Amino acid sequence: MKKPLRFGLVAVVLGAAGFLALTMPQRLPAAAIAAEGSGVAARGERIFWAGGCASCHAAKGAKGDDRLKLGGGAPLVTPFGTFHAPNISPDRTSGIGGWILADFANAMQRGVSPDGRHYYPAFPYTSYIKMKPADVADLFAYLQTLPAVTGDAPENQLPFPLNIRRGIGLWKLAFLGDAGPALPLPASATPEQRAGQYLVEGPGHCAQCHTPRTLGGAGGLDTTRWLAGAPDAEGEGKVPNITPHKDGIGSWSAGEIADYLETGFTPDYDSVGGSMVDVQRNMAQLTKADRAAIAAYLKAVPAVAKVAAE
Repeated sequence: MKKPLRFGLVAVVLGAAGFLALTMPQRLPAAAIAAEGSGVAARGERIFWAGGCASCHAAKGAKGDDRLKLGGGAPLVTPFGTFHAPNISPDRTSGIGGWILADFANAMQRGVSPDGRHYYPAFPYTSYIKMKPADVADLFAYLQTLPAVTGDAPENQLPFPLNIRRGIGLWKLAFLGDAGPALPLPASATPEQRAGQYLVEGPGHCAQCHTPRTLGGAGGLDTTRWLAGAPDAEGEGKVPNITPHKDGIGSWSAGEIADYLETGFTPDYDSVGGSMVDVQRNMAQLTKADRAAIAAYLKAVPAVAKVAAE
């Protein structure tokens, strides 16, 4: 074999090996996972509503007890392809009934399936990575109490090369983040504001819709424009600015924000609309203290104006 060809083959092999090493799914260390069986379902219900699980994993338009049937919801149609939320009911064949807590924690906080595949970041694990291990365990315990639903959700419909899941490993290297706060509060922040920060940045994953992304929408959250509004993931309109700027909700008091989360009515008596309908319905299930904490945090974040092009 001629030397140039031999060297070329070596380069290809080394490149492939490097790609495989860099993109290998990374699981949580055992110390970062709560003890198996430690979750309390009664506490997990709060995290379920804060996280809005039913909004993606229950059937579109589901109401009442049907919101607890998590066999997979409406497709999420984006410029990158169509994503289908999976069955997360406790069905042992189609859902997560056969999972252990470590499987669930790795899915939630590393975006890794029990069989070692990357989940796409349409699943907001870059926010869930900030959740407390005990809250992850409690949520898992609660999900096990819900109705089992038979049937697999459809496969995602993605173009090449996005349909190569292993490539998500490179995205995670750049954008997965860590358990620390996305936007640190000042040392003078109150316990209520810090409690709201956890709910908003972690289980509530509010920034996933309300914060623009880098790389033309394909990258991570742009923390310089935290909660300042972003294009709708499905390409229809814009998700609003919820910072305390005049372009956002600066004229709203903390009490009015909390009331909106409970009732769905704005201070001028307009009603919630669009995808926020489901979010508000979830927020209404939280305690008054939780809604007040979320409101306190939203009044504490930096006020950010929308850019002129928006």
